[in-house]
Amino acid sequence: MKEMTANQLKEKLDAAEHVNVIDVREEEEIATGKIPGAKHIPLGSFVNEFNTLDQDASYVIICRSGGRSAMACQLMSLNGYDACNVVDGMVAWTGDME
Repeated sequence: MKEMTANQLKEKLDAAEHVNVIDVREEEEIATGKIPGAKHIPLGSFVNEFNTLDQDASYVIICRSGGRSAMACQLMSLNGYDACNVVDGMVAWTGDME
């Protein structure tokens, strides 16, 4: 499974790289803020929704601390998607939030 840190993701976003970020945290967690532009698909809904995503795109998956995003990445990878897990999650995020 591909992995990166929250700091590496921030560097990509700061460099204006196009990154498809998916946040798999629950609604109450998102209420505290999310990465600007991140698509929110709670892990509980993920199994039914991820297949609507463009299979030709690459995705960076984030959650609170890296566990749920790892599960989502594994599911995506097993189904032919290019997905990368943010191993330290939002607890390590130091960038802007919306």
